[in-house]
Amino acid sequence: MTRQVFYRRNLPHLHAYSGTYFITYRLHNSIPIHLLEELRAEYKSHLTITKDKNETLKHLFIKYDKLLENNQLDSINLTDPKLAEQVKRTLHYPDKKDYNLICYCIMPNHVHLVFELTKESKGVQRILHSIKRISAIEINKIISKTGALWQSESYDRLIRDDKELYHTCNYVLNNPVNAKLVSHANQWQHSYYDHTIISPPDPPADK
Repeated sequence: MTRQVFYRRNLPHLHAYSGTYFITYRLHNSIPIHLLEELRAEYKSHLTITKDKNETLKHLFIKYDKLLENNQLDSINLTDPKLAEQVKRTLHYPDKKDYNLICYCIMPNHVHLVFELTKESKGVQRILHSIKRISAIEINKIISKTGALWQSESYDRLIRDDKELYHTCNYVLNNPVNAKLVSHANQWQHSYYDHTIISPPDPPADK
């Protein structure tokens, strides 16, 4: 049986020591606090109906991602080539060690990431802490800034099957298209996917 660890911050988390994860982490103060509080209240309300944390997180994630797209509060832009390069290095370094990297997308104020934990993995919480810490040190050097770069908590969801993995990766890679930053996913220079695991993304469905 997969060993799982629960811990509580402002968002609920389920951290297993095996499995495939969808992660979103964001710049510090990238969403106004009052909007986050509204989303947390909706999470609690929806959870009383479904009793399923994973399904509730899936239901509310689109709203969370829209908040990130519509609230660029900081002058830092992660798609600046120098900053994006530092983020990419920290994502590729644990590949084949702590996790098998499946895909990611770097957006102006947040990062979407999908990976499968390896048997040698130190766990999701420690992986994210390391990724954030190292990238924050290097990015702060570039922008001549001190203090927090990343929001301490992250969104994470355990992916349950291949169908969910397919849809999740498609969503991640089409994020710049949905945000109207490019017309096609392959035009975005700050995405990656392992073509041995997943196929090129389908275009997003018309809305």
